[in-house]
Amino acid sequence: MTLPTLQIVIASTRPGRVGPSVAEWFHTVAVAHGGFTVELVDLETVDLPMLDEPKHPRLGDYVHQHTKDWSATIGRADAFVFVMPEYNYSYNAPLKNAIDYLHNEWHYKPVGFVSYGGIAAGTRAVQAIKQVVTALKMMPMFEGVNVPFVRQFLDADNRFVPNDILDAAAPAMLNELARWTSAMSSLRS
Repeated sequence: MTLPTLQIVIASTRPGRVGPSVAEWFHTVAVAHGGFTVELVDLETVDLPMLDEPKHPRLGDYVHQHTKDWSATIGRADAFVFVMPEYNYSYNAPLKNAIDYLHNEWHYKPVGFVSYGGIAAGTRAVQAIKQVVTALKMMPMFEGVNVPFVRQFLDADNRFVPNDILDAAAPAMLNELARWTSAMSSLRS
């Protein structure tokens, strides 16, 4: 049996970011979960310019190689987890830009959120991005992993060290993602 592909998307691209540390922890949990083939996708490495395609993404008639590559990456996924910061009560621009590049590639795929920030733990960013993903026919998960005061969970080597609450939240979200991935597979075929 072939496992569905889960892509963990690291949304932050700025210098000094903690997203990769959080994503590496979640990647380990997702692999141990066993319900998915797991890939890490780092928007800093993808390095998309601000949306520069002349035609609407719903047409899939891409001109630039970076868009074609991005389309192929997202197209092979069955589900997503966005590891995302909160900037000014919302999601960050690189994540929105990466989403806006494509259209059909996102359809009928569930998405979970590992958010981080200060006191609100990135939850305001998650609430804002849910409107965006539902417009693309994605299914946002209710279950999530919300990390308050994220720097308190970093050790001296900048590795993410979760507490019991985060350790319990991650598999709960993955279980729900697995259910929705299976349920939505017929919509994608």
